[in-house]
Amino acid sequence: MSILHGKKILFGVTGGIAAYKTAHLVRLFVKAGAEVQVLMTASAKDFITPLTLATLSKREVFSELINTETENPTWNNHVDFSLWADFFIVAPATANTLAKMANGVCDNLVLATFLSCKCPVYVAPAMDLDMYQHPTTKSNLDKLQQNGINIIPAESGELASGLQGEGRMAEPENIVLFLENHLQKQAPLFGKKVLITAGPTYEAIDPVRFIGNHASGLMGFQLAEQAASLGAKVTLVSGPSYLNVQNPLIKKIKVVSAADMLQEVLNHFDTSDIVIMAAAVADYKPKHAASQKVKKSEANWVLELEKTTDILFTLGQQKKHQLLVGFALETNNEIEHANQKLTKKNLDFIVLNSLNDAGAGFGVSTNKITLMDKFGRVEEGVLKPKSEVAFDILQKAISMMA
Repeated sequence: MSILHGKKILFGVTGGIAAYKTAHLVRLFVKAGAEVQVLMTASAKDFITPLTLATLSKREVFSELINTETENPTWNNHVDFSLWADFFIVAPATANTLAKMANGVCDNLVLATFLSCKCPVYVAPAMDLDMYQHPTTKSNLDKLQQNGINIIPAESGELASGLQGEGRMAEPENIVLFLENHLQKQAPLFGKKVLITAGPTYEAIDPVRFIGNHASGLMGFQLAEQAASLGAKVTLVSGPSYLNVQNPLIKKIKVVSAADMLQEVLNHFDTSDIVIMAAAVADYKPKHAASQKVKKSEANWVLELEKTTDILFTLGQQKKHQLLVGFALETNNEIEHANQKLTKKNLDFIVLNSLNDAGAGFGVSTNKITLMDKFGRVEEGVLKPKSEVAFDILQKAISMMA
């Protein structure tokens, strides 16, 4: 259950004895669900092999700005590494590396990448007691902090010299815990509870037949993944879907019918801060569901239907502190119909889909939405992958909560 899940971690290893701990640290990052790209200084390879870290990270390890081991030398683009990463951690960060980072020295791949980074940077100092306490080291750490670099405090214990004291690189488990706590507190949805519905509902005709629709649930599942990555505690109530959540921070509840979904949503509504109803809930259900399979006997079969409970309308009537978001899938007069739904169901904003837009709607990996809020603001989007659309929807929610 880690906020590191799905994060892209750029990991710089420098030449200190504590580099032997980086194998375990890479393993913990991967176990947490992160992608890890390791960079090494030349001296780091004296303490741990690139092969070890490449095997654990499942990625090639890079240590030189220019790769001269091939017939045609290639450039290892430090800018691309920095743009790829969600954050950069240097561990162990030796006294030499800290001094270079603090003063803009750029004489290896790790430092060139550091100077290109726009993402958050963390360093885990590691050196002997006297080196760690030296005024120049303290000055360098202070300078890095003033420049926005996050320092993972060194720990006390037995050092390579045999001395006892402060200067040990933080243990891998403590580094992971530091990062998790720091990222959670900075995440815009940290401490928030988000309730999301996804997928279709199936309304039984008999034990083998049902009324349903073509919704896959992908939009709702992407919303859940993005909300968790932004620090939220997520409850996902999903109708029948082949999809699974990847982030262990998401609690998934499986339901089948509209009535099942209503009950589960009501169970969690009062304690939720943001509620996003992305499910394609059936509007009607058979008035009488047969307990046994209906046999094919008559040329025509009249199936009597009745309305299901409107979950979104029900929530709109009960809404207190929650930010309530609905979806509207329309085929004509889209803005007008969506605006009516926004008002009637007491929503804070609504996500409009039009089946007239190619690449939007059910059964595709992309979507094109228009966001309409209760203040009359309309924001028309472009066709994007549903993961990016989910991020846009959550950014709208965050802005409205602010």
